[in-house]
Amino acid sequence: MIRTKTFIMSLLMSISLLSGEAHSQDSSPETDAKLKPKVIFFDVNETLLDLGNVGKSVSKALGGRDELVPYWFTTMLHYSLVGNVMGEYNSFGEIGIASLEMIANQQNIKLTPEQARTAVLTPFRDLEPHKDVVEGLKKIRAMGYTMITLTNSSDAGIAAQLKNSDLAQYFDGSLTVQNLSIFKPDLRVYEWAQKEMKVAPEDAMLIAAHAWDIAGADKAGWKTAFILRPGKALYPLADKPDLTGKDLIEIANQLESNR
Repeated sequence: MIRTKTFIMSLLMSISLLSGEAHSQDSSPETDAKLKPKVIFFDVNETLLDLGNVGKSVSKALGGRDELVPYWFTTMLHYSLVGNVMGEYNSFGEIGIASLEMIANQQNIKLTPEQARTAVLTPFRDLEPHKDVVEGLKKIRAMGYTMITLTNSSDAGIAAQLKNSDLAQYFDGSLTVQNLSIFKPDLRVYEWAQKEMKVAPEDAMLIAAHAWDIAGADKAGWKTAFILRPGKALYPLADKPDLTGKDLIEIANQLESNR
């Protein structure tokens, strides 16, 4: 009887300890923690720029198959990481074109290489900002932060995007993976970016609408802010971001209140 009681008490204590550990792991970052990054890095595609026109162009190339557009985008991301693993680099645009050709072949849709190239590159260079972006960037700019874009695009690609969207004026510079021939979320990209800006990991923050980008920056030791664009969600197995908002204005307001 004594042994039974001892076993039950030990079991209850173990459950209590495990429950406490699980609660600790699942808890959100402290809301009263002050965030004082020296440099804020911004992802661009989907985070700042609306990819709606790209989706329409890709859908048209695939015979109006709207349901294939998300598949095309994830295929593009997938093969950018395949390139990382193999040590072979092609620009994000080239991977997007190849991914579109691949899906067309899979679905028996007639598509020439020239048509695939036009469908991807033409709309990517001329995208509109999300409606909240200009106001959000102005708010963050007014706080005195150094603001840098950090993207999987090429140097020429991001230059064209920022110029055509009239967003270049809000940034102090742009960094792209073309300089490393490695795509985010490889940790080497974040480490390189912080060295380029001469800041420690804890003094860097990434604002992005992609859970994989947030997870990579967090793993590199950066602060993170996730924009919950429609259709986006956080990766449950990664740590929670420091800030989360439905748009850039909400992120800017949280940054201001957490200073």
